[in-house]
Amino acid sequence: MYDLERLHIVHYPDPRLREQCKPVTQFDDGLAALAMRMLQLMHEARGVGLAAPQVGILQRIFVMNHTGEPEDDRVVVNPVLHNPHGAAESTEGCLSIPGVSVKVRRAERILLTGQDLRGQPVEVPTEDLQARVCQHETDHLNGILIVDRMGPTDRIATRKTLRVLENTYRGKARR
Repeated sequence: MYDLERLHIVHYPDPRLREQCKPVTQFDDGLAALAMRMLQLMHEARGVGLAAPQVGILQRIFVMNHTGEPEDDRVVVNPVLHNPHGAAESTEGCLSIPGVSVKVRRAERILLTGQDLRGQPVEVPTEDLQARVCQHETDHLNGILIVDRMGPTDRIATRKTLRVLENTYRGKARR
């Protein structure tokens, strides 16, 4: 069981953000409660997606809402991306890397498969922002961050912010 009250968004360079997440095998009330807490944290932070490692949980689950409308809240367990089509570069941020926005090239359309909170199969064709969010959050489940996908110009532009985040993390780790 998770201590949901203490759950919070972890920040770069927390090593949990670099971990490969394990598939979810238990579909129960605990998983549903985790997903609801993740949605709450995502909305509070004004994000469009949040993956489990971003709250320190190393399981293959993410939440998203690409429109901001409550009916578009989505939970995807054990996601797999298929059939990427097209490519577009756009600016992305990350709730775990505050203050950093970088250009990332991603597929414009993608088929998302996985499971819902009951373990039932889901299949969602996605495009544009929704496809981008699915790819970003799936990257998190594989230990990949936007800083791994940025080009040389963004690397130079974000160097100072990343250093501050690293120093802040080291300071907290010493306490």
